[in-house]
Amino acid sequence: MRTLAIAAVQTAPVPYDLEATWSRFAHQVRTVRELFPHVQLVVVPELFLAAEGPLLGEHPENWMEKAAVSIPGPLTDRLAGLAMETGLWLVPGTVFERTADGTIHNTALAISPEGDIAAGYRKVFPWQPYEQATPGNRFTVFEIPGVGRVGLAICYDGSFPETMRQLAWLGAEVVIQPTLTTTRDREMELVCARANAWTNQLYVVNVNASDPAGVGTSVIVDPEGTVRQQAGGGEEVLVDVLDLDAVTRVRTYGSAGINRPWSQLARYGSAIELPMYGGTFRTPDWLKETEGH
Repeated sequence: MRTLAIAAVQTAPVPYDLEATWSRFAHQVRTVRELFPHVQLVVVPELFLAAEGPLLGEHPENWMEKAAVSIPGPLTDRLAGLAMETGLWLVPGTVFERTADGTIHNTALAISPEGDIAAGYRKVFPWQPYEQATPGNRFTVFEIPGVGRVGLAICYDGSFPETMRQLAWLGAEVVIQPTLTTTRDREMELVCARANAWTNQLYVVNVNASDPAGVGTSVIVDPEGTVRQQAGGGEEVLVDVLDLDAVTRVRTYGSAGINRPWSQLARYGSAIELPMYGGTFRTPDWLKETEGH
């Protein structure tokens, strides 16, 4: 059985204090390792290490510029050290990434237990017009050896069906989605999390910030769209063991043993005109193997 034991830490940063927030993060990761030794991966909310403050609070001028970091750089070196110390995969929310050409992205990272940057994903769909980060232009997955393939999404990305569909097409069986939502549309994000999981037959781990940085209600949704766990509004940790063979089962035999959308796309997708995307559906390599194409 292929399993991925995760700890989704619903927490909040120390507003606009990068060093204090790092200390909180490192303490939480070490505590997860001590309390739950079977956990393999820890994830925290969007812009946690960027120490963002509450939406309606006082904002230092040009905070995004001040908090932006280079990747790789001193912060990723710190993350690598913590990952190696604890033996954990880390998805440390997102950071403001400053690129060589001076643009700033909202970037999610995956750090391996060996201290390597396994993946970096720049948010394709920033929450505009409020979020000022430059959009990315490609989706990202990474492998956890012996376990499976994981995709990265960030907050508002989940409102666009293209995000999860592309990640699933790339072979993702789990999507880790750090989030920072402070507004009442959180209810619709939960609807999207379930819909994205069900229509793409994968796990969605949506980790929102706790009060007062966000409204919480982090969720873990299984490949049939069932909510396995849902947090309240305060600080807490959702610990779960995801059975990735369940993704294979659902994609093979259908959601509820009935619905097999990927197989149907494999049969007919190439004949469907998709003018919005300038082409047709192409069967992904992982599906070719299962469908005998």
